[in-house]
Amino acid sequence: MNIDVPDGKDPIGYVWGEMVPGIGPAAANLSLAVYEHTTLGLREFEAARLRVAQLNGCLFCLDWRTERDGRKVEEGFADAVAEWRTTGAFDERTRLAAEYAERYALDHHALDEEFWERMTAHYDQREIVELTMCVGSWLAFGRLNHVLGLDSRCVLPRSR
Repeated sequence: MNIDVPDGKDPIGYVWGEMVPGIGPAAANLSLAVYEHTTLGLREFEAARLRVAQLNGCLFCLDWRTERDGRKVEEGFADAVAEWRTTGAFDERTRLAAEYAERYALDHHALDEEFWERMTAHYDQREIVELTMCVGSWLAFGRLNHVLGLDSRCVLPRSR
């Protein structure tokens, strides 16, 4: 489905702000907060974010790269995320972030004790809550953008 966006309007700004002014700006604030206030490392953050983007199919999310202090993940990182099980490019925290994002998105009921033992060996509870909030945000809003056809009409800022 493609939401009708008036000529000259930014699709995301229009849908998230003008169409649903009671909840859109609050959702946008949550979406921004996971980028502005995260304490997670860039690689684990991007591994989880990109894995959700790959599963959602959101074109905008797939093209985006988070920048911190002028740094972004290396070229080929997204390919490594798709191959998180076997890539040699990841440390255990990064691999677990991609795995968690995938399992959360596809079958959260299968997050078993064995997984949580591995996860808690590398992440503390605060980090797990933060990562979960990030993954939940990306899952919801990336799917919204993709399902409503916004992702194919958005233009990334050229400052990337």
